Amino acid sequence: MQKKILAQYNVRVPMRDGVTLSADIFFPTEVKRGERFPVILARTPYNKNQKTYFEPARYFAARGYVYVTMDVRGRGDSDGEFIPYRNEGVDGYDAIEWCAAQKWSSGSVGTLGASYLGRIQWLAALHQPPHLKTMIVLVTPSDPFVETPTGVPGLQHLCWFYLVNGRLRQPMDEIFWDPVYEHLPLTTMDKRAGMDLPLWRKELRHVTLDAYWRAICYQDQFEKINLPVMHISGWYDDEQIGTPRNFIGMTTRGATEFARRNQKLLMGPWGHAVNASQKVGAVDFGADALIDLRGYELRWFDAWLKNQDDGITREPAARLFVMGENKWRDEAEFPPARAQFVNFYLHSAGNANSRYGDGTLALEIPRAEKPDRYMYDPARPTPYITDATSSQIGGPDDYTAIQQRGDVLVYVSAPLERALTVMGPVRVILYAASSARDTDFTALWFDAHPNGFRQRLCDGIVRARYRNGMTKPALLTPRKIYKYEIDLWYIAHVFQKNHRIGLQIASAAFPKYARNLNTGGALATETKMRQAEQTIYHDAAHPSALILSVVPAAWRLDAAREF
Repeated sequence: MQKKILAQYNVRVPMRDGVTLSADIFFPTEVKRGERFPVILARTPYNKNQKTYFEPARYFAARGYVYVTMDVRGRGDSDGEFIPYRNEGVDGYDAIEWCAAQKWSSGSVGTLGASYLGRIQWLAALHQPPHLKTMIVLVTPSDPFVETPTGVPGLQHLCWFYLVNGRLRQPMDEIFWDPVYEHLPLTTMDKRAGMDLPLWRKELRHVTLDAYWRAICYQDQFEKINLPVMHISGWYDDEQIGTPRNFIGMTTRGATEFARRNQKLLMGPWGHAVNASQKVGAVDFGADALIDLRGYELRWFDAWLKNQDDGITREPAARLFVMGENKWRDEAEFPPARAQFVNFYLHSAGNANSRYGDGTLALEIPRAEKPDRYMYDPARPTPYITDATSSQIGGPDDYTAIQQRGDVLVYVSAPLERALTVMGPVRVILYAASSARDTDFTALWFDAHPNGFRQRLCDGIVRARYRNGMTKPALLTPRKIYKYEIDLWYIAHVFQKNHRIGLQIASAAFPKYARNLNTGGALATETKMRQAEQTIYHDAAHPSALILSVVPAAWRLDAAREF
């Protein structure tokens, strides 16, 4: 029989500057004199008085926890002004310590939350609240410019600004966003959408990783965090890179050996809404795709907040859903130590344009080969398949139609003689020249199925002016060859027999990334466009390559030439 759950609503929680935040508190039973419970805290900008927040509250309260859901500063019923991320470190510290000091608290506090709710856990942890014992962070955004290394926000970030404009959630699905994304200059895009969003314009004034952005960075400070953490995301989460990056950061740079040893990674075949469906887009990942995620979280909290470890802390550090074979695997670390970097080199006779061209991928290093060329026109940018809002950006979509364009270069391997397992980071090294002073190069990695379906796996971008990093913009010398590295994030995927490995190179992924107008002008205010002639080199002096983390146990490297 489920325990009776009591709740207190709109409890005012004071911050150090006198501002009070609103919390709803859920108790497992009527609190008796001297009875204390561990606390789970979730802080949200999305209004705590919604059904989505009552489910975990009731679940954990029924299992012996006090669950506290809190509106962040300036949102919902909380006082103050909402400035995304800027107050969350200090406010998070104060909220954790307030929870620990209450008469119903055992003094052990854990935090839980996804997306914005995940990133602000890290910002609070940097302040080292003494009663914070563990965190469960899901689909966590990275530091500025990690996901969009273009100097400007992703265009769909405007949707999010609208969603959290004011105190209540705004109906971002009611706006027709496609013509908004086409608007120039970027700095007045909010006006084109019929709204006034000063924060959008303020962010556009900071196009390098300067002090404005460093104030809300955390991924360069894992040395300050001495906590066990559970990291959860999906391979098709549009903010996926933050989760494996944070896991790797904590296992290698956490404050103590205790912290480095007590990290857990869980990656499923999901989008930003983790564990919501066994299907993402048109791809069904099978019945095993959905798990008892709440039960897994409960085991973690029981271990670190109640000292009731059922063995979860001794289980392998990483639990990964391997797409393609659609099975869960446990690994001692991620990336697996046994994975080997393998270069698949770009080849062609100079005509890799579109899927009808002659572009190939192979293990042989190129020798004397003609480069590939295409014209990039910002007025007609290469599309990126995605929903219109920021709720989910991209998925396992079919890029067959996109690859009919002449401004898309396509390189594919021969059909595989045996299955190939890739687990770890994916990168592209590209040697390229442009007629422009600034431009973009995008890379999209795909699985070419025998039936013709070309499934996007992951992708990335480099903006030429930031080729040396986000602090040192430098324009190009036109037609000079530069070496670029494109980060395509992480993956666990099996290419089955007779499938082919594919790579798409272009100069836009619109509207995921704002178009590069090729002028070298100011990113926020430029409106003029220029076409750019792009040249991709793949020869002995310029060995452009797709670099995969191949697990040899599933694919003998000495048999690689059996393509």
